[in-house]
Amino acid sequence: MTDESPRARWQARYAEAEAKGQIRDADFTTLSGMEVEPAYGTDDSLWPGEYPFTRGLHATGHRGRPWTIRQFAGFGNAQQTNQRYKMILGRGGGGLSVAFDMPTLMGRDSDDPMSLGEVGHCGVAIDSAADMDVLFDGIPLGEVTTSMTISGPAVPIFCMYLVAAERQGVDIGVLNGTLQTDIFKEYIAQKEWIFGPEPHLRLIGDLMEFCAERIPAYKPLSVSGYHIREAGSTAAQELAFTLADGFGYVELGLERGLDVDVFGPGLSFFFDAHLDFFEEIAKFRAARRIWARWMREVYGATTAKAQWLRFHTQTAGVSLTAQQPYNNVVRTAIEALAGVLGGTNSLHTNALDETLALPSEQAAEIALRTQQVLMEETGVTNVADPLGGSWYVEALTDQIEAEANRIFDTILSLGGSNLTHADAAGLASATRAGQKPVTKGLLRGIEDGWFMSEIADAAFIYQTALEKGEKKVVGVNCHTESVTSELDILRVSHEVEVEQVRLLGRRRTARDAAAVDEALAAMLAAARRGENMIESMVAACRVEATLGEICDVLRAEWGTYREPARF
Repeated sequence: MTDESPRARWQARYAEAEAKGQIRDADFTTLSGMEVEPAYGTDDSLWPGEYPFTRGLHATGHRGRPWTIRQFAGFGNAQQTNQRYKMILGRGGGGLSVAFDMPTLMGRDSDDPMSLGEVGHCGVAIDSAADMDVLFDGIPLGEVTTSMTISGPAVPIFCMYLVAAERQGVDIGVLNGTLQTDIFKEYIAQKEWIFGPEPHLRLIGDLMEFCAERIPAYKPLSVSGYHIREAGSTAAQELAFTLADGFGYVELGLERGLDVDVFGPGLSFFFDAHLDFFEEIAKFRAARRIWARWMREVYGATTAKAQWLRFHTQTAGVSLTAQQPYNNVVRTAIEALAGVLGGTNSLHTNALDETLALPSEQAAEIALRTQQVLMEETGVTNVADPLGGSWYVEALTDQIEAEANRIFDTILSLGGSNLTHADAAGLASATRAGQKPVTKGLLRGIEDGWFMSEIADAAFIYQTALEKGEKKVVGVNCHTESVTSELDILRVSHEVEVEQVRLLGRRRTARDAAAVDEALAAMLAAARRGENMIESMVAACRVEATLGEICDVLRAEWGTYREPARF
């Protein structure tokens, strides 16, 4: 136990980072030339980089490394999206984030009758590894970080990504990025599942094992609160439901016999940044604190990296309005600033026209430049957690944490546990005994419709306040006069679907059909034997088995999930 003050410990960590050259070569002064310190606080206050990381993961804050600019993009076919990626990277984007179309999100091929009219419309169409080759053509996968927002068929899509990397000559062991894979939030909010919970969790466990052993820098799970918030939840609900989902995945990893200090760093998070500026900052700070405490006290993580909550932020799509769409630029900038001041590790800024259509190239550039203005012109990267110590922010952080803890207790009770969040020792003991107390609550809450009901109630309360005028939205229920003209928006031609279907047919004809059948049979055999399925699925992708074919084999084996009707 050291007698050093928190300030002295922070100074030592900052000096160590400085000695290692981990501080950016930049001008850390105000616009007027005044020097600013890397962080502020009293001798005995909490400092950045110190457990439970309320003030950030690193002593250096954004002085060491600014957030990754990661623009979410995908539309039409792989070639069109590849061109957009090259535009984003060429104009200063730091990483890629793939949006998939609805058939892909549901594990359907583009020529599936259920895909009609949806191909390429809300993201890029990916049918096989050949599409993944085109998607990343000319983009070295060993040098860029890539995030893929997909959960139901996340594992076969990831296997196609591995094949694309192999075909580029990249050692898959050096790949870095994030796969969403968060099936809990699909049942809770987004509703894009394929199977029932158990088969999905089986695949996720396989993926966690594979990445922990073979691709140490890759994060196979991005636990997503974004979609929960977009469905209408409050900030505290977003936080609590998301972290509870994360606890469920930790329990899954421990059940698989994985070391929490090894797989813990492979878990990341994805949050919404909404318009209540200070509430969002407090939410992010509370999230780090809660996660660190549970990881250490309940799940036994001993390393800082396994206790860290790393998160990506996307500005709130649900806050965008079709009325007076240029107001969305202002909304997005404020939300992005909240994410930055809350300590986000990467950030996507929505485009002004996304409430109407997929972003146009001009709107995408404005969204990108919004982040660059924040990073280069505002001074927000100069100081770690500049709002730390604010009476309001600290009190709001505590308040959101308290509400999240109340929700955790409810989830535990849904699973039949009499434990509470405060009984860390009891929860740790139950986890060691394989009881999975949080997972049981999650599954019961999903089956009973509890999560959906809670979100619906929160959404109804907000909508009622909006309709009564108690909550204001500029251009919608106040300040509605405008000179704004209609936007030119991006429209995906039906010809994209026609061409994608034609191309898929040609690839099916050209491939070795016997090799495909053999690979799919081997994958099914691995599933029935209870083996890790990643290698067999990669083998199927190498011979150009399609996403729909892979998912159909597993649908036939495991069945599909239908949400129970509720009234």
